[in-house]
Amino acid sequence: MRHHGYRGRVDNRQAIGSWLSGPRAAAEEMGVDFGHPGARLGLPQHGPGSVARFGRRLAAIAIDWAACLLIAYGLITGGDVAGARSWTLWVFLALSILTVGTVGFTPGKRIVGLRVIAEDGGRLGTARVVLRTVLLALVVPALIWDRDGRGLHDRLARAVQVRI
Repeated sequence: MRHHGYRGRVDNRQAIGSWLSGPRAAAEEMGVDFGHPGARLGLPQHGPGSVARFGRRLAAIAIDWAACLLIAYGLITGGDVAGARSWTLWVFLALSILTVGTVGFTPGKRIVGLRVIAEDGGRLGTARVVLRTVLLALVVPALIWDRDGRGLHDRLARAVQVRI
């Protein structure tokens, strides 16, 4: 009887441990193979063409945001800090739509070595670029990721950010 109670506590610890480590870790412990990020999309695990990791994506958006803030501050508002804050989002939207829609990357993405492509490897159409950019500006969709590390904004636009 005592042995059964002890075993129950061990099982509870395992259940709590799997809950704390998350559903993916629990599934992997049961033998499920998720593959590397981008495997479902036919992308390599490392190197050019692989799915961009969070750190690079964050660095790219920080560079783009800083550039847009400088543009708004220096060119649009003539040095008005409060006005620059208001205009930065609009400059960011315009920059993202124009650059991702034409060359596939923003200046920040280019600096850190990233490109935005369609899931099938081609270019994104204008409507998908606009959808992706508007969802990115809402912030929350960019914070919800799938198992490939893509934000909801990329998933809904059927896009993926890859290393170049």
